[in-house]
Parts: sequence; structure tokens; C-alpha cells
Amino acid sequence: MRTTSIFSPEEIAGFRKDTTGCANVIHLNNAGAGLMPDVVTRAIQEHITLESQIGGYEAAALRADAIKGFYTTAGKLFNCNASNIAFTSSATDAYTRALSSIPFQQGDIILTDNDDFISNQIQFLSCQKRFGVRIVRIKNAPEGGVDLDDLERQLVKLQPRLLAITHIPTNAGLVQPVKKIGDIYGHYEKTHPDKTWYILDACQSAGQLPLDVQQLQCDFLSVTARKFLRGPRGTGFLYISDKALQKGLEPLFIDMRGAEWIEKDLYKPREDAMRYEDWEFAYALVLGTRAAIKYCLNVGVDRIARQVKQHADHLRQDLSRMNKVRVLDRGPELGGLVTFTVRDAQPQHLVDELLKRKINVVPSYRNFAVIDFDEKGVQWALRASPHYYNTEEEIRQFLSALEDIIVGL
Repeated sequence: MRTTSIFSPEEIAGFRKDTTGCANVIHLNNAGAGLMPDVVTRAIQEHITLESQIGGYEAAALRADAIKGFYTTAGKLFNCNASNIAFTSSATDAYTRALSSIPFQQGDIILTDNDDFISNQIQFLSCQKRFGVRIVRIKNAPEGGVDLDDLERQLVKLQPRLLAITHIPTNAGLVQPVKKIGDIYGHYEKTHPDKTWYILDACQSAGQLPLDVQQLQCDFLSVTARKFLRGPRGTGFLYISDKALQKGLEPLFIDMRGAEWIEKDLYKPREDAMRYEDWEFAYALVLGTRAAIKYCLNVGVDRIARQVKQHADHLRQDLSRMNKVRVLDRGPELGGLVTFTVRDAQPQHLVDELLKRKINVVPSYRNFAVIDFDEKGVQWALRASPHYYNTEEEIRQFLSALEDIIVGL
């Protein structure tokens, strides 16, 4: 028997009325890019129009208070101050800026998990090639996710320069136990001060799960706005802890936004997180991101998390009963990314057939998550990621369509 929806039918109808895209598609690719609420679209369009009417610099000056409001609003999402937030062009951009500020020396260790995001893994390998650092991966627990005992042992034994964790990998429904990881790191950091920095990738969890940086105890938290926050593409932001700012960490390529040129051979970084920003970015997207975060906060992140999990759990249960379908998600906690493979099928064929029925899902391939896919013995997966504005009827339509496609293989 299905459990009762977290939101009332009237609330869901309101969310869908606020979202033009709901009338066009069954959108189950929120882990790729969520459908933007109309208020987000308007915020972007109105500022672009203003720029066209009075000029880009002048429009930014006129909307200075609203732009400043982005930082306050983002701080509410993470339980931090506005001064801890930097706007970026993507989650990867945010992550790269944080990573570039870690003072690596030859022989330093990056301690990470096996399910870290593909771009992060590639960047670690690039650091290994350029700086001579070493990558060590924490063991997975038998049930999936980080083995917390191994994490604690490796931290104390290796004293790595960087601890890097991805909250929810892009390739599976796993949710890492980041509160427990933060507790372990916090305890370790008290006895090993200034040895290790901690970057947490919250690309898939921002807007899907509550994120309190005081509890998470990370030094950096990187996110995108386009996924479960339902913001525009080309946007991200970065939390930087007071400790990291006070210790003088700064991105490798700091510019006139992040620093003041005070003498011929001397510059002074900003005191706040804006030292991680570039001078030029799209102010229309800043305002769109602010609108998306405000919408999310008004709906309520706790309720969103429960609704997304409920939809995802139902999807996994029903997919697991289908002929030829193998659900791939494993871990003690699972989130809103539902991954599965279909025997004797090709992923693009399945995606294309679903698109004909106006249903959006996305394929993932082995090179997106080499370690995870090799352990599972698969070359590809389909990813369906529902959100709180999706309905049970939409999920039933998706399952019915998928079953018809499989029968026709």
C-alpha cells in the first residue's frame, strides 16, 4: 500500500501551476536539471531586459540590493553567514576553486571515497600528475558507502592534506553518512589542527536534503543551482568556512573581484568568501538563483526531502518487480537518484522511446563512475530522479511506458 503523500493534492497542484514545464513533460531528470519555477524564469528575463534597456553595469547597480540578497538567502539554506558564500558558474567551478586553494606539496595525500563525482576524480588525478600528490580511497562498507572505521583509521594514519567526499554521487542513489563523517573529521581536526582540509560536494543534495554546515563541519561545500534547487543552468555557489578564510586560503587564479592590488608586487585578498569569485558573472543568473533558493525555502527542505525519498522508494520497489530490470542502488541510505539497467537493451534506445512519450530520464555510462560500475558489473544505467512536484500518476505512466518498451525489445 502506498504511503500518504507529504504534500496535499492542492499543494502539488500549486507547485505544478508555478512550473510551466509540468504541462509539457513528465520530468524525471531532476538530478540533471530540475524544471525551473516560473518565478525563477521571470527573475532572469526581467534582469536581461533591464540590461538591454539601460546597460549591464547600470542594471547591476540598480539591482544591487537584490543581488546582495542572494548571499543572505544562500546563507539561510546552509545555516551560515552571507560572508561565507561565493557565487560561481557551476558546481564544478565551485569545487575547482576550493580544490585550487588547498596548499598541496609533493607527497601530500588526497583521501577520498570510491563514489566521488567523476569530475572530482579527474581533478584529483590531474593534481597527482602535476603536484606529485597521492590519492588514497576509503574502503566501502559491505552495505555500501564509506566505511567509517576505515575513514577514521586513514585520517589518523595518513594525515592527508585533503579529505574529499561526495554527498550523493551522480551515478547512483547512495547517500553518504556525511553527518557521521563530519563528526569524525571534527574530532580528528581538534587533535591534528591545520593538517587537513575537508571539501564536501553537495551537487546532488542541495535542494534535495537539508544542509547545515555547522553540523557537516566541512571547510568547503560546493553546489549547483540547476538540479534539485530548480535554478538556472550555468550557476553554482560555494560555502567557505571562517577557518579557511582566516587561514588565508584563496583560489589559485584570484582576480580583481577577490583581491585588491595595493603595491606593484603585492595584492591583498578580500576577507570574505568573495575572494573565490571572479569579477565577471551573469547577474541575471544570480537573481534567478536567489529566486530558486527562496522558492525552495518556502516549500521547506525537510518536506521536500521526505517527498523525494518517497517517490524514489516507490520507483525502486516497482522497477525491481519488472522483467529484465535490475535496480543498481545500494547503501544504508538512498536518495532521489534511482538507477537501473535493462537486460538486452541499449540505453539510448530506451531514452529515445521514453522521449517520444514526453518522459525525461538520462543514461549514465561506465566512464562516469568507473569504480562503481565495475563493482556492479554494468556498462550503463538509466537514471530517473523524481522531485516533489512529480505526481504518483506520472510515476505510474513512466513505469507503464518502460514496461511497454521492454516488451517490444
